[in-house]
Amino acid sequence: MTYAVRYYTKTGNTKKLAEAVAKELGVQALPISTPVTEKVDMLFLGNSYYAFSIDPAVKEFIRSLDKEKVGMIVNFGSAAMLNSTYKKVKAQADKAGIPMMEKEFHCKGEFKGIHKGRPDESDLKAAAEFAKNIKEESER
Repeated sequence: MTYAVRYYTKTGNTKKLAEAVAKELGVQALPISTPVTEKVDMLFLGNSYYAFSIDPAVKEFIRSLDKEKVGMIVNFGSAAMLNSTYKKVKAQADKAGIPMMEKEFHCKGEFKGIHKGRPDESDLKAAAEFAKNIKEESER
């Protein structure tokens, strides 16, 4: 199995998660400004809510993906107020013709003093454990 990690962040929270996930997978965490040019079985995509939706840059990134190169998207992220971005990302992935794994990772993220210090070390460990479990399951 081959993996890639891409993320979008405004606060740095999702970057921290992306780096924990990527380290576990043995790949580099790169921003969505870096296109996926190689064939990957699983693309771990980190994102968050901004103004009650995923950022337009994330939508454009998903639209730009080549369904012949990306086998599946695995969603992860953080947010201060809202929970999972899964439905928003899946709507874009469906339009791009790329399947999404039903499992995802989400944790609280600090924003303007809310959830101060999050994601914290336990969140980063949980994100790495999530990636480890997905990797183990996919390689069976």
